[in-house]
Amino acid sequence: MRQTADVTSVGLTGGIGSGKSAVAELLSSYGAVIVDADVLAREAVAPGSPGLARVVEEFGPDVLAGDGSLDRARLAGLVFADPDRRAALNAIVHPYVRRRSEELTAAAPEGAVVVQVVPLLVENDLQGGYDVVVVVDASDEVQEQRLVGLRGMTPEDARARIAAQAGREERRAAADVVIDNDGTRAELEEQVRELWDRLRH
Repeated sequence: MRQTADVTSVGLTGGIGSGKSAVAELLSSYGAVIVDADVLAREAVAPGSPGLARVVEEFGPDVLAGDGSLDRARLAGLVFADPDRRAALNAIVHPYVRRRSEELTAAAPEGAVVVQVVPLLVENDLQGGYDVVVVVDASDEVQEQRLVGLRGMTPEDARARIAAQAGREERRAAADVVIDNDGTRAELEEQVRELWDRLRH
């Protein structure tokens, strides 16, 4: 297996609600270093951060919640269907995410497995930057159930978010490893255990 700079770099992706976070948590329990783009994106606009100040400057004070934190749902509503507004947000958040990702990867110990959780890896054609690309796959129906049941979205919002991302076949075609997550937790754990064995050999 090709390795980069004394670590094995893994790009972990999948559609919204597919279970990327669950897979990342399992890999972390085996010792993988997790670099989650969504977590870093939240850091970029944390209360008191320069990033949050820039978001307020760009989008107005209505994107703030009562406690001064970012109202992510309100901001998502503003940028989801407007490519120009989304690009403005990305220009604020992405440089921070990229810089912190590089710092965390550089700090990983020699021989580590570094798993970068990148929701839009395929959409942004980033698969060439990793030793192994892992796609967590779930049916549209299961994704919708999770988004409605776990995140409180309406079915219409859930379907719109799913439709806005790459299709399942496009993601699967970019994968070195596909983890099917329509089944039970035990089935997911077994697939991740097999993946970890592959990554360590």
